[in-house]
Amino acid sequence: MIDEEKETEELTQENKEEIKEEKGEGISGLQEGIVAGISKDEFQVEMKNSFLDYAVSTLTSRAIPDARDGLKPVQRRIIYDMWDMNITPDKPFKKSARVSGDVMGKYHPHGDSSIYLAMCRMAQDFAMRYTLIQGHGNFGSPDGDEPAAARYTEARLSKIAMEMTRDIDKDTVPFVDTYDSEGKEPTVLPSRFPNLLCNETSGIAVGMATSIPPHNLKETIEGIQMIIRNPETTTLELMNVIKGPDFPSGGLILGRAGIRRYFDTGRGSVKVRGKYFINNLGNHFEIVFTELPYMVNKRELAKKIVTLADSKMIEGISSVADYSSAKMGTKFTIVLKKGANPDLVLNHLFRFTPLQSSFAVNMLALDNGTPKVLSMRQAIDIYIKHQQNIITNRTKFLLKKAESRIHILNGIIAITDAIDEAIHIIRSSKTNEEASLRLKERFSLDDEQCKAIMDMTLKRLTGLEYQKYIDEKNALLNDCQEYHKLLDDYSYLQNKLIEELEEIKRKYGDDRRTEISDIDYDESDEDLIQDKEILILLTDNGYIKRVDPSEFKIQNRGGIGVKGFQTKDDDTVKILRHSKTKTDVLFFTNTGRVYHTRGYQIQEGTRISKGIPIVNFLDLKDNESISSIISMDNYEGKYLFFATKNGVVKRCDAKNFENINSNGKIAISLSENDELLDVKETDGKAIISLASSDGKVCSFFEDKVRSMGRTASGVRGITLEGDNKVVGVVSSMDGNKIFSLSTLGLGKISKGEDYRITNRGSKGVITMKVGEENGSLLTIKTVRGDENIIIITSKGTTIKTSLSQLREMGRNTRGVKMITMRENESISSCCIEPSQEDYEAQEEVIKEDVSESEDEKILSEMIKNSSLEDGE
Repeated sequence: MIDEEKETEELTQENKEEIKEEKGEGISGLQEGIVAGISKDEFQVEMKNSFLDYAVSTLTSRAIPDARDGLKPVQRRIIYDMWDMNITPDKPFKKSARVSGDVMGKYHPHGDSSIYLAMCRMAQDFAMRYTLIQGHGNFGSPDGDEPAAARYTEARLSKIAMEMTRDIDKDTVPFVDTYDSEGKEPTVLPSRFPNLLCNETSGIAVGMATSIPPHNLKETIEGIQMIIRNPETTTLELMNVIKGPDFPSGGLILGRAGIRRYFDTGRGSVKVRGKYFINNLGNHFEIVFTELPYMVNKRELAKKIVTLADSKMIEGISSVADYSSAKMGTKFTIVLKKGANPDLVLNHLFRFTPLQSSFAVNMLALDNGTPKVLSMRQAIDIYIKHQQNIITNRTKFLLKKAESRIHILNGIIAITDAIDEAIHIIRSSKTNEEASLRLKERFSLDDEQCKAIMDMTLKRLTGLEYQKYIDEKNALLNDCQEYHKLLDDYSYLQNKLIEELEEIKRKYGDDRRTEISDIDYDESDEDLIQDKEILILLTDNGYIKRVDPSEFKIQNRGGIGVKGFQTKDDDTVKILRHSKTKTDVLFFTNTGRVYHTRGYQIQEGTRISKGIPIVNFLDLKDNESISSIISMDNYEGKYLFFATKNGVVKRCDAKNFENINSNGKIAISLSENDELLDVKETDGKAIISLASSDGKVCSFFEDKVRSMGRTASGVRGITLEGDNKVVGVVSSMDGNKIFSLSTLGLGKISKGEDYRITNRGSKGVITMKVGEENGSLLTIKTVRGDENIIIITSKGTTIKTSLSQLREMGRNTRGVKMITMRENESISSCCIEPSQEDYEAQEEVIKEDVSESEDEKILSEMIKNSSLEDGE
């Protein structure tokens, strides 16, 4: 018994020594070269080399896309295999398991799950801007739901994926052996559309990661075409065409500085915010998000918002609900508690949740097998070079094929010319070899020609077939000329590439989904913004947007118009103003305050979009609304002329409004029950005309109103009778004719000199006969007669027509129909759109010091024809 215990202790001690040697003394054994005879230095070199090989393999064969076709190896193998199996858009769907298994067996010796997930990714329209695979079944959802098993789903190539493989059978790309050397696979696809830039790509390798945002196909192709035509294109010029990322989920990009950075360097960060609107439900509000930032999981988002609300980090939220569907789109609703401020809640949501997030851009891709961070220009240059190689290789293939066919046709034609002798030689020969040898000696043919002739049937030797051979040869000769021109003339090759890209843009191009906003802007962003004309629209319920004036087509006077602004049932367009993106825009409120912004900071919309609430754009006070919007690009020597609804006027130096804080300034002090009507920009010498709702106009020199301080109240401008109010204020700076418009759509143009100048504070003279048929006077505008006018009705209908279609009428007349009114419809607002000649004339006035301006001439004419009272 004692011997057994000793033996056990010896064994235990021996095991302890072995364990100790393995843990602590193993290193010394390695240093001494005990393990497999490898020294420490050799081991370090082997580990280093092996790890580098692994890292390079991960970069080049797994995670990083090729800069030419924008695909990772597994994606390329899936698309090529489906093309090779003829699973194309015009064929029935095939089981996904069949595709993933075939790819794994032939090209990608890795797990079938990784292949299937890569295949699902290319079929997800919420992840890919342009899906390369058309899926049938459950391929996952943006809320994190996993795809169904491969045995349940089916797939086939999408139409645009066929552009990835187009011309691949024409020796356009190199092929290499597959992993088992039993087949061939392409090293890159032809990629006839710029997939690298149009579809999002992300991947993590050893020590490197890539994240390339998607872009709009139409914009990207136009940018590529621009660079082909002008290789000296700058980044700013390119950004005017390729605006920035275009995510499949839409959203709102804030600012352009991040876009500029990754365009220049390949690295940057783009801030993306969800699109929303606010519903006023009476005693509370709800915020409805219709678009979310890219790849935001709504299920996790809802959980996070609820957690933040429970922890009191965000206050005022009552409930969160997701009413999104495939048919209706995204509708993520946040219901607020009674009394909660929606603007404050939104600020907290954007701060603490993915409703506003940043997309980090790192445009890492393989260039000739080497990972590089590419700028936008470098990525486009690589793609252009790739497409040039594709067209060149295809042309060489077609040229070789055409020349080979011409060679065959020459032999057939030679035989056909002596058909009887050729038939005699063939019939008299004992074997095919003898016949071929005799034909070659007689007609100087080679083996290929002889084989083609021997394979022919007698019916192909008729006269009709002979002519077909002649026509085919001539057509091939013409094709060869085209091929030689493509190979020899570089500019012709460039034009061919532009032409083919244009065809792809026409077939697959679509509108941008992600809007780029300058609401949250960096000072450096302004250099990136194009200075262009805009129309600013504001509704009675406080929705604002800016649109391109070109969206409104010119119609003849009296036309019915087009839908110009999407409003709610009880909403109407209130103000429509013309401006520019890089011009200061001053917002004057009914309470006499003024706010400042730049034209491009106003959210851009379409002709039929609703816009955004003005309260989400400006820091307005309670019961405060916008009464006037004017553009100011030069404050020196300029004045602002104010008019209220009760007929009070004030003149103030424009320099007082050059610097305005975000919370606004007092522009005019108002008396009780009075509101600011409008503000005009003047030069100190203009004639001011005030119009009342009863159809009268009071005209006087603006210098009859002394310049006052910013907070002054003003003086009487016109005497009003009864319940009439001031409906319009104009200055002679805008033109020498006055356009009058009634609420029921009657308008006219009268000469400015027809309106006699009276004292400030008089009752005025008649400008339009008002009544039940005409309605009351809506507004007056000063014009030159060649401008365009845009009229908007209470139901949002818009018409744009040229004032040159209106003949001049007397001051005291009825007017003519400007727009055909529908039932229960009235005119809501109108805007005069200056012509290009007006801008050029204004620029010349600024550049040159003229002795007598056009305005002074107008004043002289009006003074000459006016009846001034004593003292005036």
